[in-house]
Parts: sequence; C-alpha cells; structure tokens
Amino acid sequence: MEQPEVLRRWLETELERVWQVARAINEREVEYVFLAARGTSDHAGVYAQYLFGSRNRLAVALAGPSLFTRYAEAPRLASALVMGVSQSGQSPDIASVMIEGRRQGALTLAITNDPASPLAQAAELHIDIGAGRESAVAATKTYTSQLMTLAALSVALNAAEEDIASLLRVPDAVEGALALDLEAERLAREHAMLEHCVVLGRGYNYATAQEWALKLKELAYVFTDVYSTADFQHGPIAIIEEGFPVLAVVAEGAVLAEQIELLDRLRNELGAELLVVSDSNQALEIAQWGLRLPSGLPEWLTPIASIVPAQLFCYHLTRAKSYDTEQPRTLRKVTRTK
Repeated sequence: MEQPEVLRRWLETELERVWQVARAINEREVEYVFLAARGTSDHAGVYAQYLFGSRNRLAVALAGPSLFTRYAEAPRLASALVMGVSQSGQSPDIASVMIEGRRQGALTLAITNDPASPLAQAAELHIDIGAGRESAVAATKTYTSQLMTLAALSVALNAAEEDIASLLRVPDAVEGALALDLEAERLAREHAMLEHCVVLGRGYNYATAQEWALKLKELAYVFTDVYSTADFQHGPIAIIEEGFPVLAVVAEGAVLAEQIELLDRLRNELGAELLVVSDSNQALEIAQWGLRLPSGLPEWLTPIASIVPAQLFCYHLTRAKSYDTEQPRTLRKVTRTK
C-alpha cells in the first residue's frame, strides 16, 4: 500500500540524479546494455529489454552471471553499459558482473535499494530506487520502484522532458490499482483451490506476467508457467482443455489485437477459465473474471501499475490458502548466489 507514496517521493528526489547518469551514459556512446539480475529484479530486466529497445534503440542482453562466477568465460563488454539490478545489492554473482565490466573498461551502473551494498560499491554509477525497508520476503514496492527507475532513465537518455508528465501520472495510476483490493480479495477467495495455471503477457507486460507467476509460486505455492502470448501459441497452448485456468495481463497498445484474438480462442473455442488484468473493455468482456486497470498511461508505463492488482490477488490468495504472506517457506529476503 506504500507504493504510490514511494513513487511520488522517488520522483521528487531522484530525477536529477537519473539525468546525471543519463548524461554519463550518452557521453560514452554505449552500443548495448548488458543487464544482470536475479528473481524479481530479472523481471525488471525484461521490462528494460522492451523499454530501452523500443524507446532508446538500445539492445538489452540479459546476463548469465554463472559465466562470470562458475565458468570464468566472460563475454566482451567494453562497448556495453553493464547494469546490475538488485533490491539488496548483496548477491555475489551480480556484483561479479559489475567487477568484470569495470575490469574490461565498460561503463557500469547499479540500480539498488542500498547505496552501501557490494553491488553499488562495485559499479561506477549508482541509482537508488529509494523504496525504504521492505520487510516481507516477496518484493512489491522494490519492484515497482525498479520499474520507475528504468522508465525515468529511458526518458533521460532521450532527454525527453515532454515525457516527464507521463512519469508523474504513474503514482496516481498505482493508487487507482490499489483501489482494486476488495475485488482482488473476492476473486482470490473464489480461486482458493487454484493449484496450477499459466500466466500470459506480451510486450512491455511480458515482465508483468513473469512477476505475477513468481508471486503465485513463492507465496501461494501455485504450480505455474509463464509465456508470451505469441510464444504460447507455438506449442504450449496444447495443454489447454476445458476448465484450465489462464491468467493474463492485457494492456491497451501495440499488442492488444493479437492478445484479444488469443483470449477469445482460449475462452470460446478451448474452454479455458480466464482471469484478466486489463484496461481494455474488450479483454475484460471476454474473461470470466477481471481486474480493471486505471486508464490513461502510455503502454510503456503500464507495467508499473499492472503488477499491483496481481500483487493484491496473490496476497489474498495466500491468505485464502492459510499460508504466511510475510515469510514463505524455505525463502529468505536476501538470497546470495555465487
């Protein structure tokens, strides 16, 4: 519930720093972004792939940190912006990517919630996501703060001051998404027996689908897989049969028409049970259950708001299953992989 205020505070305090970082990046004329992350932060990296690729014409490669720690065969990085995204900044394998990037002469940037962390200290540049302490294991406000940071950096790289107004609308959209809490609770109770499903998204919101699927696994222990709505049709759709639960994130934008076509087929031809998070009337009308996103954000910013109803659904589903929302079994807040 803190997320709107966290995002407002970040916009008030960190935009100038982001512009400084963007100037440093532009001075180096980097050719691509090499991004290292784990877990939820990996999904922020998927958002960055679409964001920087479409708006800044920068290709984003997601790092395999084991190349640096286990195989000792790091790729050539001198012409890259090497970026590490981590809420804690504590994982040694992510820091190792920063260290190797600097050794090769690449520009390095850490995006973390802790400026004193090993990752932040290893990088030449750092942006604080400014989320404050997050006590529960499952990341919520740190994820949306990472997305906001990446979105603002994209704007700054283009020196697109006209897009700042769009950034400033995001906290209100997130607040509107939080207003779905009671509806999310009702739907979660209706799905209390959910044990398996697939989660679908595409484009910018493919990251949202991935994060929703992770929350279902780590909190409610639902066995799920996640697909781009395009990839899903290249084989995995064969698992769908009458009553199979499908969760989908569908936002107005470039991929809407194709997603609508697939949802219609899933519901009316294959008999799937659809729960949809969307700002599209057409998508919500197809689904048996829906959570309506606030309208008004451009597609490239919708993931910051669209994940919030998914977070609420997973929180209430966890409670409906009588599991611990704060401390999932076998998990820790900070995971240090090597």
